[in-house]
Amino acid sequence: MSISFGPPGPSDRCPCLSGDSYGSCCARYHRGEAAAPTAEALMRSRYSAFAANDGGYLLRTWHSSTRPAGLDLDPQTHWRRLDILGTVRGGFLDADGVVEFRAYSRRDDVTSVLHETSSFVREDGRWVYLEAKHLELS
Repeated sequence: MSISFGPPGPSDRCPCLSGDSYGSCCARYHRGEAAAPTAEALMRSRYSAFAANDGGYLLRTWHSSTRPAGLDLDPQTHWRRLDILGTVRGGFLDADGVVEFRAYSRRDDVTSVLHETSSFVREDGRWVYLEAKHLELS
């Protein structure tokens, strides 16, 4: 039997595994109180949005040219771990960046790993997700 988890509480560990609490890490981005300052921070916050089943945030942080009309997130998929493998550019003064990562999930006692390289750009001054190259899905 799968149990659906809601969004983390402010004092819970942030799903992005930054080491900070959700309230002092990705929650401020999800609530629109701040914009992610780097491509990696946006990547982490988007992962946390998947973990919190926050499709609205995912759509708001998707580039207008590649954004889908909607998302159908599976609340039975539990995102367990994020490993950032590398970044290229994506800093405070950059206009674009790339983040390579592995994201681990579990659904119905089956563990999956998504290995992806994601491209990010600035749109209207904010980092947004542009597209991905899936390297491996198991």
